[in-house]
Amino acid sequence: MQLNSEIITTPPRASATVVLLRDEPQKGLQVFLLRRHTASAVLGGAYVFPGGKLDEADCASDVHAYLDTSPQVLHSALGEPDLPPHTAAGLYVAAVREVLEECGVLYARLKNSEALAHDAAQRQQWQQALHGGQGFADMLQSAGLRVDTQHLAPWSRWITPVQPSVTNKRFDTRFFVAVLPAGQQPVHDNIEAIDSVWLSPMDALTRYWSGGLPLAPPQIMTLVSLLPHANSASVLHAAKMQTPPLVLPEPFDDEGVRTLCYPGDPRHSVAQRAMRGPTRLRFVAGRFEPARGFEEFL
Repeated sequence: MQLNSEIITTPPRASATVVLLRDEPQKGLQVFLLRRHTASAVLGGAYVFPGGKLDEADCASDVHAYLDTSPQVLHSALGEPDLPPHTAAGLYVAAVREVLEECGVLYARLKNSEALAHDAAQRQQWQQALHGGQGFADMLQSAGLRVDTQHLAPWSRWITPVQPSVTNKRFDTRFFVAVLPAGQQPVHDNIEAIDSVWLSPMDALTRYWSGGLPLAPPQIMTLVSLLPHANSASVLHAAKMQTPPLVLPEPFDDEGVRTLCYPGDPRHSVAQRAMRGPTRLRFVAGRFEPARGFEEFL
């Protein structure tokens, strides 16, 4: 992972990320990670959660007609009073669309059905249609689907600082947690993602620490935030009991070492802690890590 010192003056681009969860016997809570293509302009080679940019079409009324919940209810769930309701709904649409595009998982119900669409061949066709340029609203209409937003729970919001450190772009990303639908299995698309893996949060952090799983700071800190939870039900309960925390990392150089501090750190402009785990990460030997080592994650 290469360090970036460029100052980006353009506004952050709204985006949505889905932390897919499942419960495995004897293994407990697991999360799904994709490895981005090494040629990717954003976090090439790193393991990330499925997600992508908010498109203008995601905020349009024609696609919102296929939502199972009103934009006003979704707006309330995000806990951002200044956000327009159509943008809030668009972020849910973007999350569902991106997780279908990137790994073939679909949070949508067939018309007049309470079951999520789980036929693998159908989902693959819909995924290919999106890759081929078909609009999401057109796909939903032709397939007779309505978007299921009830499986998605807002978890956090991350805004890239003007000095992004590991990318030359800025994003305003809403992280959602969602349980993998029954009968579905995510598969990386071999286009934007070249590998994928299910791991417990602890296993993912352990592999990261040993050098086998490249991770960017938002993924690291999200995994740390999941460590207290034994299963997906616990995560979803916690999500429903909170207002999604806003995390705006603030970078500074500490004796020549790039350091990111988070809310609650003495150097951060926000005194109240936003998430559990270390309040700062230092860029050492090509990756960000806590100053006091792995134990600080715990």
